[in-house]
Amino acid sequence: MPEVFDDEELLAALREALAEREAVPPEFVEAAKNAFAWHNIDADLAELTYDSSRDAEHAPSTRAETASIRALTFTSAHLTLELEVTHDSLLGQIVPAQAGTIKVQLRDGAETTIVADRIGRFTILPIPAGEFRLHCKTSADADALTGWFTL
Repeated sequence: MPEVFDDEELLAALREALAEREAVPPEFVEAAKNAFAWHNIDADLAELTYDSSRDAEHAPSTRAETASIRALTFTSAHLTLELEVTHDSLLGQIVPAQAGTIKVQLRDGAETTIVADRIGRFTILPIPAGEFRLHCKTSADADALTGWFTL
């Protein structure tokens, strides 16, 4: 390389350096996304412990019609999220009852924050399309994160 560059050579060298910088290997991008997914590692994992649709598949039918509401329960070490899926909304409650916030996180990175009242009730309207998860933080500093799920 020459010690002295004219303007065109310098600009060409800068363009080449920037192009190499922008060409990030796909495995690096995937590793970065996975690392970001752990940014809330302090949250307890809230495991799906009950899904009424699973019970309906295995229980003998004793009614002429089935209930239109689906119930889900996510349990972590410090709290439980009880959810009811209606035709247009997701109704929930934090147990034990306490105020908090629920972040609805979509796979594309979009987030919506919902406030749970002092007895832990909250409503998510409309029901998220596609895969999502819930991140709950309570006024008592409990922090729980569900796995990804689709309704």
